[in-house]
Amino acid sequence: MRWGLLLLLFLSSMRSCGCAPPQTCHPGDELLGRCTNDVLGDKPTCTQLTLGYCNDLEYSRTVFPNILGQRSSRDVESSAEYLLLSVIHGLLSGECSPEIRLVGCSVLASPCQDDKMIKPCRSTCDALRRDCAHAFEAIEMAWPYFLDCDRFFASNEEGCVDPLAALKARQKQIEMSSLSGAEPSTILQFTYTTNAQMYSLLKRTAAKCPQITQVYSIGRSTEGRDLLVIEFSDNPGKHELLEPEIKLVANMHGNEVLGRQLLIYLAQYLCSEYVLGNQRIQTIINTTRVHILASMNPDGYELAASEVEDNSDPERANQEGHLLNGWTNGRTNAQNIDLNRNFPDLTSIFYRNRRSRHYRIDHIAIPDAYWFGKVAPETYAVMKWIRSLPFVQSASLHGGDLVVSYPFDFSRHPQEERMFSPTPDEQVIKQLARTYADAHATMSNNDTERCGASFYQTRGIINGALWYSFAGGMSDFNYLHTNCLEITVELGCDKFPSEAELYPEWKRNKEALLSYMESVHRGIKGVVQDVDGKGIKGAIISVRGVRKDVTAAEDGDYWRLLNPGTHILTATARGYSRVSKRVYLPHNMNKAGRVDFVLAKVPIEPDIDDHLFPTVDTWERFDPYNQFERDSEPGAREEKPWWWNYFSQSGISPPQWLLRSV
Repeated sequence: MRWGLLLLLFLSSMRSCGCAPPQTCHPGDELLGRCTNDVLGDKPTCTQLTLGYCNDLEYSRTVFPNILGQRSSRDVESSAEYLLLSVIHGLLSGECSPEIRLVGCSVLASPCQDDKMIKPCRSTCDALRRDCAHAFEAIEMAWPYFLDCDRFFASNEEGCVDPLAALKARQKQIEMSSLSGAEPSTILQFTYTTNAQMYSLLKRTAAKCPQITQVYSIGRSTEGRDLLVIEFSDNPGKHELLEPEIKLVANMHGNEVLGRQLLIYLAQYLCSEYVLGNQRIQTIINTTRVHILASMNPDGYELAASEVEDNSDPERANQEGHLLNGWTNGRTNAQNIDLNRNFPDLTSIFYRNRRSRHYRIDHIAIPDAYWFGKVAPETYAVMKWIRSLPFVQSASLHGGDLVVSYPFDFSRHPQEERMFSPTPDEQVIKQLARTYADAHATMSNNDTERCGASFYQTRGIINGALWYSFAGGMSDFNYLHTNCLEITVELGCDKFPSEAELYPEWKRNKEALLSYMESVHRGIKGVVQDVDGKGIKGAIISVRGVRKDVTAAEDGDYWRLLNPGTHILTATARGYSRVSKRVYLPHNMNKAGRVDFVLAKVPIEPDIDDHLFPTVDTWERFDPYNQFERDSEPGAREEKPWWWNYFSQSGISPPQWLLRSV
C-alpha cells in the first residue's frame, strides 16, 4: 500500500470538497509581500491558542490569519494540514512525529506579540528536513508543502522562534541524567524493526552524525531491497592512509535476526556516544573505518518476520522465536539460495595446490566456472564490496548456537565432515575469535546448562570445519580472496528471540562488539613506497613461517594482524627489490606497530615459477564474461552444454576456445 498516494488523494478531496475555507491569496503570499491583508479582509490579531493537537507549545497566544492564510482556529482544525499532523504519527510509525508535529504547529499557530507574528526559525526546519525526510521516503510520501523551509520560515537574525527548544532541553536532561560510570547514556528502543524502519533508522542516525557517518548501498536483493551499509569514520566516504577498515555483517540467513538488531543498535550507540563525548567510542571512530551491513538478506527476513507475526492460529498463539518460525523459514534468499554456500569455493583450489612450495594462497582468483552457476545478487553485491575496500577484519553474525567459529569452514578432506582444518593464520584468527567470546557475557564460561554448552571445553570458539564442513562460505572467501580475516559469531540458540530478549542480548554482546572492533589495532601496519616516496599498490608483505601474504592498498599502506612475538617481515613487488626486517611485538602493545618499507626498482627477470603466482590482471578480473548481468535478464539463462558440469564441479576454468563456443 502506498501511503503517500492515498494521503495525497485524500487531502486533495478535502480541498475540493469545500472543507477548507476559500482563499483569495495563496498560502504564505501575504507574508511574502505578494498580496495584502486588505485582500484577505483581515489584519493580524493576537488570540488565545486553542488547538488541541498543539496544546503543549511553549506559548499560549497565536495570530490569525496564520502563515497559510487561515483566519481562525476553526479554519485550522478543518484543514488538511491539521489533519495530516494528527495522522502522521501512525504513518511514520512514531518516527519524527513529535518534532514534525511541533514544527507544523508553529506554522499553523505561530506565536504572537503586539499583534505581530513571530515566525519559526528556518534553521530548525532545515535540521528537521535533514533528519526526517527519509521517513517520508520510506512510505513514498512527499515532504509536506507547509513545511517548506524557504517559504514559511524566517532566518535566525529576524527574531524567530525555535519550536523544538523545550523538547531538545528535555531530551538533553534525560541523556545527562542517564550518565553513570558503567551504564550507557544512549537511549535505545529494543524492538524489532521492519526493513523500512531499518532503512529509516540508519539514515536518521547518519543525519544525526553527518560528521562521522555516511549511508550507502552496495546493491539490491533479489526482490529489489537495498543492501544498506552505514559507515563510521572521522572522514566518512574516504579511505585514510594507515587507518584500518573493518566490516560487520548480519542477517545473512534471513531468519537469524538477533545480529541484525544488534548492529542497528550498535549504529545508534556509536553515533550517540560519539556526540556525548564517550572517549572510547571517539577513539574507535577516529582511528578506524567501520562499515555495518545490518541485513545481507532483507528478503529472507521479510518472510521470517511474517511467519513469526502470524499468530492468528490459536495453536501458535503462545509460541515465539524459532518455535513458531522454524529453523528454515526465511533462511535463504528469494531465489531459495543459501547465501553462505554461494561464494566461490576457493578452499578446494587451495587444498589442491597447497603442496606446491611457491603457490600463493592470498588473492586467489575466482574461477571462470563460478560465473556459470547460480550467483545470488546479494552474494554478487557483497563480493564487489569486499573487493572494493581494503578490509582488514570482519565478523558475520548468525544464530542457532552460542559459539564463534573461524576458518577454514571447508574440511581439508572432502569425505570428512568434522576435521580440524586450520588456515596458515590459525593463531591470529583464533585470537580474534577468542577476543569476541571472552568479552561476551556467557559465551566462554563453563556452564554446561547454557545454550552452546557443547563448546564449554573450548571456551566458546571452534574451527569451522571441525564443527561441520561446508563449501562456498563467506569467511573462507574473505581469507583466500582478500587480506580480510573474518570470524562467524553464533549469537544464541534461538534464531528469532522474543523482543523481551533484545535488551539482555544487547548487554551480553555490546562489549564483545566494541572489543572486536578495537582488536583490529594489533600486529603491524605501514607503507610500502618507492625511493621517490610513491606508494606501491599491490606490494606483497609476507611473514616468515606463515604461508599467507597481504597486499598493499591503493596508496601503498598495509595492515598485518599478528600476535606478540618476533617476526621476520619481507616486502616485495614485481620490478622492485626485496626488503626484509626483523620485528619484535611485545605482549603489552595496545596499538599496531609501524613498519615501513622503501623498495628500489630493479630489472624484471623472468621466473620459472611466475605461472604459479596470480597476477594482478587475473585477480582484478571480475565477472569476466558478464555472466551475472546476463543471468539477471528475464529468460536469458540457457541450458549449459554437456561439458559444463565437469568444469563446474572440478573448479577448473574451461579453456577460452571452449567458452567461445557457448
